[in-house]
Amino acid sequence: MLAVGEPAPDFTAATQTGQMLQLSSLRGAPVVLFFYPKANSMGCTIETRAFADHFEELSDAGLKVVGVSVDSVASQKTFATKCDVEFPLVSDSDKSIAKAYGVLGFLGFARRVTFFLDARGTVEEVVESIAPNPHVQRALQRAGRVP
Repeated sequence: MLAVGEPAPDFTAATQTGQMLQLSSLRGAPVVLFFYPKANSMGCTIETRAFADHFEELSDAGLKVVGVSVDSVASQKTFATKCDVEFPLVSDSDKSIAKAYGVLGFLGFARRVTFFLDARGTVEEVVESIAPNPHVQRALQRAGRVP
């Protein structure tokens, strides 16, 4: 898994809208890059809805939010609608992004890991927890918006 101080691997992949997102296009702003195991599962729904619920606060603090899972674009689209998401959910169906970040689990799903990237694309902090809430709570703390 990537460690603090390492550059975040760049990637280009389709989002829930079918549009391509290149991570490096977000440089100039800090990024919350969260990996989740499975769209529409209970824990991932809790986590993604929490990011969606606090998206305005995170955005107001200058943070970009991007979610990634190994689900298809169609699954990400359904999931984004279900969770009322305004930020990109990336489809990593070939699992190359999860592999590059070292978060691909042995069952072929991404582990629940959040990388906090600085404006240059360097990993500043890593949160790994099976529970969904610590990821959003830490993002809010970093944004100066402690819940």
